[in-house]
Amino acid sequence: MTLSPYKLRKAREVYTYFNVLNSVSWNLLVGVIITLFALRLGATPTYIGFLSSAFYISLFLLPLGKILAKRFSIIGVFSVTWILRSLCMLFAVAAPFFDYAGQRKTALALILLGVFLFHGFRGIGMIGNNPVLSNLAAGPDRGSFMTQIQIIGSSIGMAGSFVIAMILGMEPPVFIFSILLIIGVITGVLSGKAIRKVPEPPIEKDRQEMNLVSIFKDAFSQDSLKHFMFILFLVVMVSGVTRTFAVVYAREVFEHNDGLISLYSVFGGLGYLIAGLSIKFLVDRLGAKPLFLVCLILGLVSLIPVIFFPLSFIDNIAGTILFMVFLFFMLNFGFLGAEGIAQTYFLALIPQDKVLDLGILYFFVFGAAGAAGSFLSGLLLDLLMLLGVSPFFSFKVLFIILFALAIAALAMQNKMKSLGSLPLKDALDVIFSFKDLRAISLLDKLDKAEDSHEEEALLGALHDTSSHLAIDGILERARSPKFLTRVEAIRALEKLGKLSDKAIKALMEDVINNQYTTAYISARVLGNNRVKNAIPLLRELSVSNDYMLAGEAIIALSKMNDEEFRPEIEKIILESQNPRLKIMGAEALGYYHCPYSISILLDMLRGVDPPPYLREEVILSIASILGVQRFYYKLLVRYKENNSLLHTLIMDEAESAVEYFNTSLAGKKKSAKDKLEAIAGHADIFQDAVRVYIKENNGDMLSRWILEFPDESKKDDQHIINSIICETVVDAELNTHDSLRLLIVQWAARKLRTFIIRIK
Repeated sequence: MTLSPYKLRKAREVYTYFNVLNSVSWNLLVGVIITLFALRLGATPTYIGFLSSAFYISLFLLPLGKILAKRFSIIGVFSVTWILRSLCMLFAVAAPFFDYAGQRKTALALILLGVFLFHGFRGIGMIGNNPVLSNLAAGPDRGSFMTQIQIIGSSIGMAGSFVIAMILGMEPPVFIFSILLIIGVITGVLSGKAIRKVPEPPIEKDRQEMNLVSIFKDAFSQDSLKHFMFILFLVVMVSGVTRTFAVVYAREVFEHNDGLISLYSVFGGLGYLIAGLSIKFLVDRLGAKPLFLVCLILGLVSLIPVIFFPLSFIDNIAGTILFMVFLFFMLNFGFLGAEGIAQTYFLALIPQDKVLDLGILYFFVFGAAGAAGSFLSGLLLDLLMLLGVSPFFSFKVLFIILFALAIAALAMQNKMKSLGSLPLKDALDVIFSFKDLRAISLLDKLDKAEDSHEEEALLGALHDTSSHLAIDGILERARSPKFLTRVEAIRALEKLGKLSDKAIKALMEDVINNQYTTAYISARVLGNNRVKNAIPLLRELSVSNDYMLAGEAIIALSKMNDEEFRPEIEKIILESQNPRLKIMGAEALGYYHCPYSISILLDMLRGVDPPPYLREEVILSIASILGVQRFYYKLLVRYKENNSLLHTLIMDEAESAVEYFNTSLAGKKKSAKDKLEAIAGHADIFQDAVRVYIKENNGDMLSRWILEFPDESKKDDQHIINSIICETVVDAELNTHDSLRLLIVQWAARKLRTFIIRIK
């Protein structure tokens, strides 16, 4: 049964409290402190490897946890085992007393016993981990919530390592480890009690039927799950070994003390914390797979300095300290970050009703990889040292092997399902894009917005920060009951450039359902993105009573070059009495570039003098069809600023065109010059024709000039345009529009220039 939003929030608060206590307990009982404790008592690499393998071996006890979960509640098993595991570390608490009595082997044995029992009970209780997390991580913020858990753990680990570094930095007596362990036992017992307040996760329907064999058969019959498990095996093996033996590396190779090594763990915790914060920020937008790969690559990069670290540099104290700080930071950022995001990927990969059973497989693979890696690495190091290889070169061999395993894991990444994630290249583009990162930040704030005014402000910011990552978040607000919120959301979509199928569907629904409000904006967005599927709908809406929607529908159709509908647009703008609809219709005809539409547009200038705003729009559309709008618009702006400049502007256009002709004639080769000389007389009379047209309002001479111009264009459209303009310049009614006369002269001058340019 899915938890209600209120119960989910309360359950997450309880789990966060549990997570804090559990993280404190973990760091004081089996964190880096237990490795330092064992090393203080003279433990060998094999012992350390065996000690570290306890964490992984315990995961094979999950089936026992499943058996107990059939008879008792999952939360009950979780709670009891968590309390018992902490109490078992009292064996390790007693170790210093035996060491003080001269029984060092017994002391090491007690540490080993305590750690194995700790992890044994943990392994049984872990049966509840995935079901509880899956239940609490319901919803679109699954990745963010799970990463938040890791952030809490890493933050406490970092703080704990700092405190431990301060305590151990002065080389205190070995009994100090007992005090730290007792604090860990107390917080561990409290965490076991706290988990009881978390709601019982839903029972899986088939959990009574599945046995261990069938779980493995089911899992390995799925290629995607099988490949992921193999990659996970390699990553966990490398991750477990590097983080465990980095402590031994610092101790045996560089001979750094416990306090300094604990301080390195602070930077390791910082690396994991930053990895967690980065993943939390990005995972719900980019997906788990690319972040898993990024972490793996960073972990891989961190191994390179170890492989090539020079022996001559080993006595440089400052240099080795900086090197170890970098190593601990990057290993935790990379490999521990990869481990963390792997679980998020796994939970998204498997069906919800198989979380418990396949979770056992997950931890089996996790345990086998970690146990084998830790134990075999310890044996390898001891063997190499037994053969006389120095610790420095022994660790080089180990890290070269780990590097090769990490490369193998990375090489198999193409077999991982994307699960809706971005490709790695696109994810990297986002990570290095300020615009996309800002969009993600705004979306996170949008998810937490508490009122519509805040939503509107954030959507306005998203409008100015166009990013495809914002689509899903914007679409949610595009269906808001608040009008201004919908407006801002659709405006933000308008800036994206390319729409997803979901966005197109949402816009078409808005066009149908929200006429008189936001429908016209959605129609504009559909047109700007050339959404051909919307053509039938936009045709219907071109005659809507919502004139804003009708106008945008008309323009959208023209942008998609719906030639069949062009005659309907011409009919609409001639019959409509709505100035806004006429303007939008005129603009639409400009997009078609059809010469026949010029006559329709000229008809709009006849009869009753149209309003100035309509007249200029019509003439600009004619300029667009003539192909000179970008040149004409500058002239029009200057003319509108000062109407007295009309004659000057027109004669300047004519004079500059003739001057351009004469200059070109002098510079051309003979073959080109012969063609230009053939129209020299034509060019000479151009200024006179324009002067008569503009000063005497007589277009006869200019009409003949256009008609007799030796146009080399083979296009029929050009001949149609010439014919229409010839008639226009002798039309007394149309010659009353100075803006139109300015356009005709500018077009004619451009015609002369174009002819010259075409001649080579």
